[in-house]
Amino acid sequence: MPLRFLTAGESHGPELTTILEGMPAGLPIDIEALRTDMARRQKAYGAGGRMKIEQDAARITGGVMGGNTTGAPIAMTIVNKDWQNWARRDIEPMTTPRPGHADLTGAVKYGYRELRLALERASARETAARVAMGAVCKSYLAAFGIQVQGYVISIGSERADLPDALSYQDRFQRAEGNDLRCPDLEAAERMRQLVWQCMQNKDTLGGEFEIAALGLPPGLGSHVHWDRRLSGRLMAAMGSIHAIKGVEIGPAFANAAKFGSQVHDEIFMDEAGNLVRETNRSGGLEGGISSGQPLIVRAAMKPISTVLNPRRSVNLASGKAEPTTYERSDFNAVPRAVVVGEAMIAFILADALLEKLGGDSIDEQRPRFEQLRQTRLDDLPMDDFPWRFGFEQ
Repeated sequence: MPLRFLTAGESHGPELTTILEGMPAGLPIDIEALRTDMARRQKAYGAGGRMKIEQDAARITGGVMGGNTTGAPIAMTIVNKDWQNWARRDIEPMTTPRPGHADLTGAVKYGYRELRLALERASARETAARVAMGAVCKSYLAAFGIQVQGYVISIGSERADLPDALSYQDRFQRAEGNDLRCPDLEAAERMRQLVWQCMQNKDTLGGEFEIAALGLPPGLGSHVHWDRRLSGRLMAAMGSIHAIKGVEIGPAFANAAKFGSQVHDEIFMDEAGNLVRETNRSGGLEGGISSGQPLIVRAAMKPISTVLNPRRSVNLASGKAEPTTYERSDFNAVPRAVVVGEAMIAFILADALLEKLGGDSIDEQRPRFEQLRQTRLDDLPMDDFPWRFGFEQ
């Protein structure tokens, strides 16, 4: 069964719910890691006032007993503390759509006569449920030595300088040491100043972040159908995150400006018979299949659509031009989006690994994982003689 998840709930409703189906039995759930990721999603310089209200905690209500998965759907809930501030008050009509949000498109799609109905579900508050789901997927991947983590590479015009010699583990550690989640500490300080200026200007900022998956075996995904290519699945998952407008595997956009001889990762054999690469410009994927190198996925996040400076719009009730009304939001959400990106990448990779291994329990899967074909010469015997396609004329 393919791994799948659903989320439910509104931004200012009583709670968020997520259900993750397809996780095998016998997986120990790292509750502390779950708590850590829920807290990481709330941490960022430039976060809005909502994060001062919420103290997100995911409560597991099904599919886990005695600390281990049972093979049944895993259900989790997250209480919205801000719900109490909205539960017993009359809600002012919202009839002026905000540019960049789902206000207008949601009304067109569903025929809403009140724009808040779109706002409540389209809100990035929903990503708290994704992070809870992703933490379970990370536990599954960790059982096979696979790590998924990310960091900020740019905010606005400020960009991190991350030399190839800086290991991914060092990048992760440095990024978690500051609330811009940037491994380049000098760049992080410049980003801080830019975010501060943005806040003074009552504006918002976007940026880019990078997710790396380490320890991934080769052979996940497939080239045989469009919807089984791991590249497409990863980009779709990352592109589903609020405000993400661009996704690339490795340095794809930079590669597009180069000659092929400058891009493709040449193959060598070391003394032990392992096929190795000196570069990873492909981002860990070839032909929609994992290569065994670090998997690198990058995303570009637009500036948050809600700005304190009113934007021009039209009141749908009166038909007259009217400026937008500010709805509480972040000034800069890129560091928080990193954690959501980790969750979505972990989900896709967990699904791909489950597809590869099969079985209903971790105990069934462990020996299968150890037997996976690697990029070793001994694992790749070739017939090395002429043959014919054999199709009939």
